[in-house]
Amino acid sequence: MSYIPDNERYENKTGYRRCGHSGIKLPEISLGLWHNFGGVDVLENGRAMLRCAFDQGITHFDLANNYGPPPGSAEENFGVIYKKDFLPFRDELIISTKAGYLMWPGPYGEWGSRKYLLSSLDQSLNRMGLDYVDIFYSHRPDPDTPLEETMMALDYAVRSGKALYAGISNYPAELTKKAAAILKQLGTPCLIHQPKYSMFERWVENGLLDVMEEEGIGVIAFSPLAQGLLTNRYLDGIPEGSRAAKSWGYLREDQVGPALVKVRQLNDIAKFRGQSLAQMAIAWLLKDQRVTSVLIGASSVAQLKDNLASASNLAFSEGELKNIEEILQS
Repeated sequence: MSYIPDNERYENKTGYRRCGHSGIKLPEISLGLWHNFGGVDVLENGRAMLRCAFDQGITHFDLANNYGPPPGSAEENFGVIYKKDFLPFRDELIISTKAGYLMWPGPYGEWGSRKYLLSSLDQSLNRMGLDYVDIFYSHRPDPDTPLEETMMALDYAVRSGKALYAGISNYPAELTKKAAAILKQLGTPCLIHQPKYSMFERWVENGLLDVMEEEGIGVIAFSPLAQGLLTNRYLDGIPEGSRAAKSWGYLREDQVGPALVKVRQLNDIAKFRGQSLAQMAIAWLLKDQRVTSVLIGASSVAQLKDNLASASNLAFSEGELKNIEEILQS
């Protein structure tokens, strides 16, 4: 059956925020394909989540060359779904990808060289069946490649028409400032920065958010739920099928136990607010207007819908914020 999106997908189902000083608005919540869209996952489950997201007005789908596992398979699966369901709606979508982590053997298969970034972008476009992506990111800074070379590669990606905007991810504050200056001089301003940011991962508050505000760069936070720790999934231990129970992924079993005391206390505050823990964790990020969008992952349509409901309650009292901070600092 061909996919027909909800005709009311833009009728107050989600909020949108302007991305830095650009003309682009992003949904307050965007869908990331880091997990649950790879070759080890069920394609139709991913397809159902993408359809559900778009029906709710979620216009931004975020990928990277290495998403899977295996690397590249998330882009391949997205390409299959895109061709079946989303091709007629390309101009309504913001599709992003990245390059920076290991993708193929040899000295040109990772990091930030011009050769790697542009070769990877071509491969990504081929896997997804796209003529261009909306945002192309340098996924991580390269200590051995001049920053100018990496930024010139992003500039070329935009000028060649293979990307509409340039972004960076995982760059610290000072390097972000330098990268933004180079891109501005080249005539391709940095649209957005994608840092890891959650209640449990707050390094961006030590200068990076200030740089983003000063430079007019948007912020899209990834891992807002700390790989699932900031959900009700681990309140009673590690369930079968969860990320911590899988042999792949980035959440390890030994990370769950030490965090449970804080997670349970935070869950009590979320209940008082009438939210799930995941909803509160996402809302906590969106309370800061410097955050353009929060990039969520999901393993099911039900989980996706729960997360998308976060934006319906973004207000925190001073007492709630104080209690949350006391828990996080304990």
